[in-house]
Amino acid sequence: MTDQIADDGAVPGLDEQAPKRRFGGKMLIIIAGGLILVLLAIGAGLYFTGVLNRILGHKEEVTDKPAPPKQTVFFDLPDLLVNLNSSGANRRANFLKISVSLEVESEGDVTRIKAVMPRVVDNFQVYLRELRVEDLRGSGGIYRLREELLARVNTAAAPAKVLDVLFKEILVQ
Repeated sequence: MTDQIADDGAVPGLDEQAPKRRFGGKMLIIIAGGLILVLLAIGAGLYFTGVLNRILGHKEEVTDKPAPPKQTVFFDLPDLLVNLNSSGANRRANFLKISVSLEVESEGDVTRIKAVMPRVVDNFQVYLRELRVEDLRGSGGIYRLREELLARVNTAAAPAKVLDVLFKEILVQ
């Protein structure tokens, strides 16, 4: 038995039995999956940035015209003058004079508020008489006063909707 050996040292017949694969089956699946993932990421990026719509020629349709600004109506309440709560060591009488304007949605709300005006004034007076001078200090005190008056006027004029309470004058003496 003489085996022939080639010049490079390879045995003939052995190379024919096991062909060499450059990539295995698992490696092809991993590469294909990676490519699909990259393409999906690029597509999602183009979609969310709006570039895809411009590439495909889709135009945004604006059917809604901007709504005209609402006409707000302001209603002035009569000036209120109340004495503040003076508990504690300082028994000096303090007074609060306040001028308020209400911002409402429509003229119909103004007529509803006029119909319950005694109730609105009573709610304001009862609340204001319990305040102390310390309660009105700073922007935080005025903000709390505004929010409380807004809640009270909306409760008193129930079907009417008051949007805001605007102070024209606040005087503490």
